[in-house]
Amino acid sequence: MPQPQMVTGLPSRMDCALLLVTLMVALTGTVTPQTSSEPCPKRLVGEERRRTCPRPCKADLDCGSKRQCLCDGQCGLSCVAPGRTCPWPLAPREDAVARLLHPTHSFSALLEVRCKPGLTLPSGLDVVIRRCQGDRRWSGDEPICTEAVLPEPGSSPPKCPLPKEVTSTFTIEGTATVGTSIRYSCQSGADIVGSAENYCQENQTWQYPHPVCKKVYCKSPGEVPQGYVVAVQKTEYEVGFDIHYLCKKNFHLDGPQKVTCLANGSWSAAPPFCRARCLIPAVRSRVMIDGVKRWPFDITDTMVPHGENVTFFCKHLHKHCSFSVAQSCFDGELRPPACYLEPTWLQFQLFPHRLVSEIETCDAADVETF
Repeated sequence: MPQPQMVTGLPSRMDCALLLVTLMVALTGTVTPQTSSEPCPKRLVGEERRRTCPRPCKADLDCGSKRQCLCDGQCGLSCVAPGRTCPWPLAPREDAVARLLHPTHSFSALLEVRCKPGLTLPSGLDVVIRRCQGDRRWSGDEPICTEAVLPEPGSSPPKCPLPKEVTSTFTIEGTATVGTSIRYSCQSGADIVGSAENYCQENQTWQYPHPVCKKVYCKSPGEVPQGYVVAVQKTEYEVGFDIHYLCKKNFHLDGPQKVTCLANGSWSAAPPFCRARCLIPAVRSRVMIDGVKRWPFDITDTMVPHGENVTFFCKHLHKHCSFSVAQSCFDGELRPPACYLEPTWLQFQLFPHRLVSEIETCDAADVETF
């Protein structure tokens, strides 16, 4: 009896579910999942007077295929449908004006409700920030603006506390008064770990924990050929750490002697080079170094350091005079100019006064026309 054939090519139930999620995200916009490692308050329903909260979660796997694990204010990490929106536009009010602080009125968007001139909220402020929750409602109670009452002399609006360890680490944009938001930026220029924005609630507590600045390190700049790195050998160095460089004997340091790890994770300068000395390519002719004529054999090892200029003497083709051409030593290489001719042994021994380096110097006009 023939066996039934397996039908292939049809999508499985799991494939259909994944396709549905993909279509939903494409239609509603991308929603970034909130993981448990990101700052999110614990589940405290009473603070926002919410009757119900979505199902709690720790990761997207806890929410099925149609929802994601996102931070839902005082409900904490909850299973929220991507693209969920809150009512907008709101009904016109005589006492206040509502304005969205985000491009859309989707989940986690902020709404500013500002009292009209001459009116104020019970907190004494004229503005309140509300957040679109997972239950499709704006957070907090509907704000009511009443006639403003001037504060007593010397009094100030209530604020949320900012510990010294926060103000010494971050630059704070905002006043930290109740009903307003602040923004953090690391003074060191490092990246922020956590929420860069926080909201001061009516009970003078912050909506989210304060963030921290990511620890910045500089990678090891590496070894310098023919040189020494004067520092503890590490794979990465803390901000402000200094590294010093030295070169081996007969090598010249070309570049910074010290580099410092900066707050952006880079070094204050590129590592230096240790450049080799150059052998003077002249034996029986004087050369000029530092403005003084000298025989090469009178110079230690007949060598000059990297970067040193050596002046050679060349003979005029048509006149019995000489002119000078300077060449520079670069990392062990010093070439004589094309016009330079090394005297023979006989010239050096029998006629030293006739050597090119010893004859009269050409006039400037003769050299220009040469």
